[in-house]
Amino acid sequence: MKVLIFGLISLLIFSGISSQAFAHTTVEIEPYEIEVGWGIEPPIVGYRNDFVFEISEPGDNPGVKTGVINAFKNIEVTAKFGGLTKILDVGSDPRPGHYFSHVIPTKTGTISITLQGDINGVPVDIEIPVEDVETTAVLDFPPTSGSSSDQDVVALKNAVSELQRNVLEIKSGSGIDVKSDTGAAYDFAVLGLSIAAAAIILAVIALVKRK
Repeated sequence: MKVLIFGLISLLIFSGISSQAFAHTTVEIEPYEIEVGWGIEPPIVGYRNDFVFEISEPGDNPGVKTGVINAFKNIEVTAKFGGLTKILDVGSDPRPGHYFSHVIPTKTGTISITLQGDINGVPVDIEIPVEDVETTAVLDFPPTSGSSSDQDVVALKNAVSELQRNVLEIKSGSGIDVKSDTGAAYDFAVLGLSIAAAAIILAVIALVKRK
């Protein structure tokens, strides 16, 4: 009895692990089953991956599926992200009924795959969402700390304070040598402050993008 219970628990655990490892979506269009997903899960932004497809039909024996060869000869496959679309080139896997399309996801979020056409005369017009693209944070180890970012913020604050102080000095005239050409000195001072301000803005943009 204990052996039976242990076996059932092991089966449930194994089934749960399998469903998480292969988060693909299957759609039935009689007599075919169309399965779509990622080759590597979870999909990570910036890393090469594949959209993978499996097209199958009932085999000669009950409960046995057979891969469909040349399933995409009359089907157009399109990837959709928001309002953006891209027609995919689909290649054949050595295994019958298995296909793939190379891709490098460039943004996090939801991508869906549309298939339009026919498989051996059976009309196909479906849209299938695949697993969301994630940031590298789901795989980062050790996790990146915020200490570097905090130091950058402090440095930017100091730079802004210094810039404000220089502007006040120019307005008051204390930062300009009265023995020199006042107009030229003022122009050079303004130019220098403009360059400094531009550098600070670029640093802020870089910091935001890095986060």
